[in-house]
Amino acid sequence: MSIEFDYPLAAEIIRNVDAALAEDIGPGDLTAGLVPADRIARATVISREAGVLCGRAWFDRCVKVLDPAAEVVWHAADGDLIAPNQVLCAIRANARALLSAERSALNFLQLLSAVASKARTYADAIAGTKAQVVDTRKTLPGLRIAQKYAVRFGGGGNHRFALWDAILIKENHIHAAGGIPEAMAAARVAAAAAGDRCKFIQVEVESLDELNIALASGATMLLLDNFTLAMMREAAAINAGRAVLEASGNVSLETIRGIAETGVDRISVGALTKDVKALDLSMRFMD
Repeated sequence: MSIEFDYPLAAEIIRNVDAALAEDIGPGDLTAGLVPADRIARATVISREAGVLCGRAWFDRCVKVLDPAAEVVWHAADGDLIAPNQVLCAIRANARALLSAERSALNFLQLLSAVASKARTYADAIAGTKAQVVDTRKTLPGLRIAQKYAVRFGGGGNHRFALWDAILIKENHIHAAGGIPEAMAAARVAAAAAGDRCKFIQVEVESLDELNIALASGATMLLLDNFTLAMMREAAAINAGRAVLEASGNVSLETIRGIAETGVDRISVGALTKDVKALDLSMRFMD
């Protein structure tokens, strides 16, 4: 599956995995030491439920950091739909290393597959509309990039990665700056100073009056905060394609289709990365 992900992953994967292994193994895996040091093990990872696979690179590094000679052969790619009882990969590795890597490797694969699966469910719910479901900064500490990667492979889009790569002018920024026009003017200065690092300037509005003020101030991206469906439809009519409209607030799988049909361009959903249940996957050692 060819999907662009606008963030350098290699260093992030190393950072994530090394932290996870250090946390779990510490000065040494006491239980793995019960197994002969030269024992070679074979194992498979099996899916217990349907979903979208994601996180292979994180899984691979968990295993290969502990056994550089390990072999992991995948039968599905990131972004692929997987079925219950499907064999996802086969592994041949030092038994001690594989036992020590197992939990961290599965944690990454289960979490990222869960995020990708949820993103796919939301994306499918608005198929046929022009709207795209996007993530937020409501991510697990230290795993934001990994989770945003999973959203992309589930069919969703990424909002800003962090505070450093875009400007989102929210209610408190507007109040502190003295109003929407003043906040917009300051944002343009800040964006120019940041250069290519600043991908966009977005303004949060809480009413149609604020929407009109933001458009008059030159806003090209608006966040409609907790608008009703009727307000969203009117906002789309007023906007007439001038700015990218993003709906936010109290979005659920039950409501997202109606929101998408109002004419907004994007719908941000914190639940994609915040409220996830690990996909049920297991590793089985073989004779």
